[in-house]
Amino acid sequence: MELFRKSAGYRYLDAFVLANVVELGTGHFCDRFLELRNDPGGRTYGQMTHAARSGCRNFAEGSERLMTSYATATTLLDVARASLCELRDDYLKWLMKQELAPWAMHSPDAQRVYGMRLDKPDYGDDINRGFCLHVLAQYRKFEPELSSDDSNLRTNALLILISRTLNMMDKYIKKVGAGFVEQGGFRERMSTVRSQARAEQEGGAEDGPKCPECGAGVGDPQTRGTL
Repeated sequence: MELFRKSAGYRYLDAFVLANVVELGTGHFCDRFLELRNDPGGRTYGQMTHAARSGCRNFAEGSERLMTSYATATTLLDVARASLCELRDDYLKWLMKQELAPWAMHSPDAQRVYGMRLDKPDYGDDINRGFCLHVLAQYRKFEPELSSDDSNLRTNALLILISRTLNMMDKYIKKVGAGFVEQGGFRERMSTVRSQARAEQEGGAEDGPKCPECGAGVGDPQTRGTL
C-alpha cells in the first residue's frame, strides 16, 4: 500500500472541466450584463464571480487534499458544491426578476445543452497548457448560448451546465466517501504502511549472520549470550 494517494487526476474529470466552463461563462455574463443600473454596488457581480471561482478552486483544493486527509477533502468538495448551488440560485433569480422560469428539461434548446458531450482530455506532457486548451475547446462547444446577446439564453445554458456539474460532483463525492470506507483515513494508512514496513524489516533479519556452531540466526533465542 502506498502512503500518499494521487490527486492530480481531478483535472481529467468532466465535472472539473465543466466547473471551469461555468466559471468562464459566469465571468463573461457578469461583464456583459451587470452594470450600474441593475447592480449599483457591484455586489451581485462579486457574489456570482466568487461563487463560480469557489466552485473550481475548492474542487481543486479538496482533490489535492485527498493525498493526506479525507476529512478536509470532503469538506472542501462540499464547499465547492454549495458554491455552485448558490450560483445556480443567482441565475434563477435573474430569470424570476423578469417573470421567467428556466427552460423545460425536454425543450429543444435545453436538450442541445444537455446533450453536448465533452471531448476526452489529452494534456500531453504539459498538463497546465493542455488543461487550459481543453477547457477553452469545451467552452466553444456552447459558444452559441454563452456568447449570445440574450441574457436569458446565457442564463438558461449556464443553469444546465451547473446542473450537469453538480450531478457529476455528487458522484465524485460519493466515490471519495466509498474510498474512505474501503481504505480508511490517512492515519490508518500510516499505521498500515508502517506495519508492513516493519514486517518486511523483521523478515529480512532471518537472512542475517548465522551462528558458526549451530547455524541459528544471531537474533534467535538459542544464540543469545553465546556469541
